[in-house]
Amino acid sequence: MTTPQTARPGAPKLRHPDGCHGGSPCGLCRIEIDHLSVTLGGQKLLHDVSLHVHCGELTALIGANGAGKTTLLRALLGQIEYTGAVRHLTQDGRPAAAVRTGYVPQQLEFDRSSPVTVTDFLAGAIGRRPVFLGVGRAMRARVGEALSRTHCEALADRPLGALSGGELQRVLLALALTPQPDLLILDEPVSGVDPNGLEAFYRTVDELRRTNHMAILLVSHDLGVVERYADRVVLMQGGVVKQGSPEVVFDSPEFAAVFSGRGGRA
Repeated sequence: MTTPQTARPGAPKLRHPDGCHGGSPCGLCRIEIDHLSVTLGGQKLLHDVSLHVHCGELTALIGANGAGKTTLLRALLGQIEYTGAVRHLTQDGRPAAAVRTGYVPQQLEFDRSSPVTVTDFLAGAIGRRPVFLGVGRAMRARVGEALSRTHCEALADRPLGALSGGELQRVLLALALTPQPDLLILDEPVSGVDPNGLEAFYRTVDELRRTNHMAILLVSHDLGVVERYADRVVLMQGGVVKQGSPEVVFDSPEFAAVFSGRGGRA
């Protein structure tokens, strides 16, 4: 999908050593994951994971199926127990307060024959008023603002079930951004989406990273997307076997060992 070693569009040129852009406000500066392990049902799913996720950067988790990528996301979301430590820190190393996390899943399960519109769906998710009582003017404006952040405000009155896969994922991204998170987690968010929808989704994510200075953690099997958009790549196989820039990870013997026989680089 992309040419190897192609520079990401809009990549920031100046960063502090801790990953922050110079001069940018920074509540959550970095997430330190320290020796995190997960054991479920007597089976160790993750062992001794240590890595940092920085604000203003997209960190991609890659690896074969069963490597522990989604398990790590579930631990960070507080859905499963783990040992080790996860620290949310400000630029000066203090604990960050009231960290918001946005999440976009692989897919949304719902009745596609339902007449619920995009506006109904978002209003019900972000508001307190039952949607069957109607969506007021103020909420419609709020929904429109949320959709504008992912460039899909034209979808406001479309039935949710009539959306393409790419359109639906951009609506879910708009929801994940309301209110704006400090950490945005994307778990294979465009699996099965057509190439045009995939590219539009990741252009939007890249714009959000640059303009809103949030930390983004992505799980993806599309190595072309990872190479083009990721600042850092973490190769997993039950733990972390290699991490660094896309070039460092993709050109490593660890990468070759994990992906040999699977088509290699995208």
